[in-house]
Amino acid sequence: MVSFSRIALAAAAITGAAALPTNATDTEGLGLLVGRAGTPSSEGNHGGYFYSWWTDNAAQATYTNLNGGQYSLSWSGNNGNLVGGKGWNPGTASRNINYSGTYQPNGNSYLAIYGWTRNPLIEYYVVESYGSYNPSSAAQKKGTVNCNGANYDILETTRTNQPSIDGTKTFQQFWSVRNPKKQPGGQISGSVNFSCHVTAWRNVGMNLGSSHYYQIVATEGYKSSGSATITVS
Repeated sequence: MVSFSRIALAAAAITGAAALPTNATDTEGLGLLVGRAGTPSSEGNHGGYFYSWWTDNAAQATYTNLNGGQYSLSWSGNNGNLVGGKGWNPGTASRNINYSGTYQPNGNSYLAIYGWTRNPLIEYYVVESYGSYNPSSAAQKKGTVNCNGANYDILETTRTNQPSIDGTKTFQQFWSVRNPKKQPGGQISGSVNFSCHVTAWRNVGMNLGSSHYYQIVATEGYKSSGSATITVS
């Protein structure tokens, strides 16, 4: 399995407070949303950053927006699919992105720069670390690139009739997967010059869309457990 994200939130950005589902409450000052199966799906602005959080509610998962660019996430049960993090909306092809914190997955999980474009519809990942599953193992390798002193495998996959920011669509996924990965299990930090990856993708015929949607530092989990506390800048 190459990707386990199932983003199906509204296409338009939500400004101000997040629109909460009926089974959610917002703990003022913390951005903590509490629902029957953990934190319900939501997106919006918090602490000067955009956040996106999605879960299929099969796992017990708690996502919390902390001050500024920080968020925390814990999940358990070895079931379900979830992804969340903080960043910017809209994204851009030229942003330098910094992250730091702790990342402790048990099983299938990614820590990645994650986002979408339209025209065409593209889902992209710059994977800095991952748990037990290497996304390179089931994608078409297109080349390699050195960015910020690290080597990345460049890969592409096609998602056919799958959930996207615009409903069920067929679209391409672009990947840069750090090789070797940053080791999970504790403290983690790094910098990503996203324009380096955009140029590398373009050089092998992988062109992002002309319109950027959000761009976040995401923690993603699939039928696994773990925790992360990440600060984005």
